[in-house]
Amino acid sequence: MIEIDIEQENKAIAKEYKELLRISYQTLTEEDKKLIRKAFDVAVDAHKDQRRKSGEAYIFHPIAVAKIVAAEIGLGATSIASALMHDVVEDTDITVEDIEKMFNPKIAQIVAGLTKIAKVKTDQEISIQAENFRKMLLTLNDDVRVILIKIADRLHNMQTMESMVDYKQAKIASETLYIYAPLAHRLGLYNIKTELEDLGLKYTEPETYNDIVSKMKESKEEQDAYIKSISDVLKDSLNGEGIEYTIKGRPKSIYSIRRKMLAQGVTFDEVYDKFALRIIYKAKPQEEKFLAWKIYSIVTDHYRPSPSRLRDWISSPKSTGYEALHITVMGPKGRWVEVQIRSERMDEIAEKGYAAHYKYKGNGGEEHGLETWLNLLKEALENTSGSAVDFVEDFKLNLYSKEIYVFTPKGDIKSLPKGATSLDFAFSIHSEIGIKTRGTRVNGKLVPLNHVLNSGDQVEIITSANQKPNPHWLDYVTTSRARNKIKNVLNESTKKIAEEGKELLTRKLRHLKVTLNESVVNELVNYFKLKTSLDLFYRVGVGTIDNQQLKEYAALKSNTFMNFFKGNKIKRTPSHPQEQVHKDEISRNYDLLVFGKDQDKLDYKLANCCNPIPGDDVFGFVTINEGIKVHKKDCPNAIRLQSNYAYRIIPAKWIDSSQEEFKATLKITGMDTLGLANEITKVISNNMHVNIQSISLSGNAGIFNGQVSVIVQNNTILKKLMENIKKIDGIDKVTRITNN
Repeated sequence: MIEIDIEQENKAIAKEYKELLRISYQTLTEEDKKLIRKAFDVAVDAHKDQRRKSGEAYIFHPIAVAKIVAAEIGLGATSIASALMHDVVEDTDITVEDIEKMFNPKIAQIVAGLTKIAKVKTDQEISIQAENFRKMLLTLNDDVRVILIKIADRLHNMQTMESMVDYKQAKIASETLYIYAPLAHRLGLYNIKTELEDLGLKYTEPETYNDIVSKMKESKEEQDAYIKSISDVLKDSLNGEGIEYTIKGRPKSIYSIRRKMLAQGVTFDEVYDKFALRIIYKAKPQEEKFLAWKIYSIVTDHYRPSPSRLRDWISSPKSTGYEALHITVMGPKGRWVEVQIRSERMDEIAEKGYAAHYKYKGNGGEEHGLETWLNLLKEALENTSGSAVDFVEDFKLNLYSKEIYVFTPKGDIKSLPKGATSLDFAFSIHSEIGIKTRGTRVNGKLVPLNHVLNSGDQVEIITSANQKPNPHWLDYVTTSRARNKIKNVLNESTKKIAEEGKELLTRKLRHLKVTLNESVVNELVNYFKLKTSLDLFYRVGVGTIDNQQLKEYAALKSNTFMNFFKGNKIKRTPSHPQEQVHKDEISRNYDLLVFGKDQDKLDYKLANCCNPIPGDDVFGFVTINEGIKVHKKDCPNAIRLQSNYAYRIIPAKWIDSSQEEFKATLKITGMDTLGLANEITKVISNNMHVNIQSISLSGNAGIFNGQVSVIVQNNTILKKLMENIKKIDGIDKVTRITNN
């Protein structure tokens, strides 16, 4: 039986290999195929005794990664070979030097970049994941293909996570949403980015994910018919104009629907544009723009557009190189529908990103948006001072930000992240101009250096040879490029003080019986609410952090943080100091939060950022100086905490209870009708016997706005209360405010 299984497995491996060659986006030469075959043989032999958690032969994983690299990202033979061997150095006796001898230095360099960093010492555990990210991002200096293969590796891992334990699924999914999906987006890999986001949601918020999936399935037939009705109308007109095209209808991603539900405070049914229509047309390069607007004209002849929802990324492509016209039109039955108009070339770049850019590179003569971005990225990566977590946080600032387009005095267009300031603009032109900036004019008017720019602004920079950055400038900029350049200039003058400060800090902490290492540095940076270790050492050097403050930190460290990690459980209920709480011992008369698989009672605080109440899905996070903070699983900070500090996350849950009371604040909107306020208070107080702590109601031009703080026992009661309020005639929306 085993022999037959192995034979079948070998046939399946051979089939996957042939499929890999068949689906390659690039045309493979005989030399390419020989290279890939050699890499395949090395990988098969290296992994021959390994199996994945699911039980299948390990070699299926590198082949799957290579298939994503070949077909979905569209890279060539060097990358496919590197993808096949991406785990060889880490998991087997083969070294990078061996690969260089067998293949060539380029493949060896890429495989080396794909090999994870060695396990760091325990006292540095605070930044293992951030160090991994830092190392991965720094490989951009060598070869962007390392990151592209790494994204493919992460995609396949996300696709095959079912057999992992829950907490590992949550950790990997959080990392994916935190860094890999934004990276895929920034490199123009929109399909991969969408799949990573959807899978990330599947494992971080499984109930929400499954709920949206089931609702999308329920409405699929009706949506398909709706899209067909629009497509049929457009086809007649497009055919009449002799345009060669294809029309595709596609639902919006699960993750983007969830994001809209959260951002707008609406239910699934209230999200109005859950699907989009894509018109892909054939065109010669010189006709692309003309035909795009012609198709726009045809679409808007039939369906009224929303003027505020027109996105012209053909005249001004995104910095990722994405080009398209996006319009939102009012379709039949009063529903908004997004229509995306792209040429075949634009579509290929949107699907393949990096690879398609280089295929079409000769067409325009200008430097690509993607190449420009990669060059800026490499420049940003040159400054690698500070802790790994700081580095990743800083890098991530600009990854997912929306773009604005502003003009120079000569009329040249520049792309900047949304929220960028006039000082950011100065540094985007050239770092020397940024450093010498004395003032800025926007649309001819003198504005402060921290003035936030809008699309369409024309910006002029006034420079002075005597001008130098000061520390306040760090508060005036949002882009990592500007921040790094300012820090570099400031660091020259502060470096000496910081070096002296570090020596001084080491001596002072030694007296307090604390050893200065990376973990302690990170704790101190957080404790004093600073941004980098340089800030810390500088402040010690100039004396703004004194002996008394360091004594207070040392006392807190020994009493709170270290107690937890030494395993000393801090009990929340003083009357039972040694008791471990198990579910069968919990009386139904108490509201209680328990931690870990043993359901321990620990001291905790509820996080202000999301205000959890009993019944919410929650987790515990061990802070440096405030003990355990409890966050909702869908807290805005959850993904960042899981990604950077997974080892400080403690599973937590509410168990049967009803006595303790918690505050929740509701926002209520609707039409202002006579007696509405009375109806609301009646439903809350009389019908549901819930106490109102505070109430604020106002009406303006027929619109009613209210904010009510209520005291409830748990989430079930709160949900029921919200449902009942929504049933009141005239009420439009009832949402819970989580950051009050």
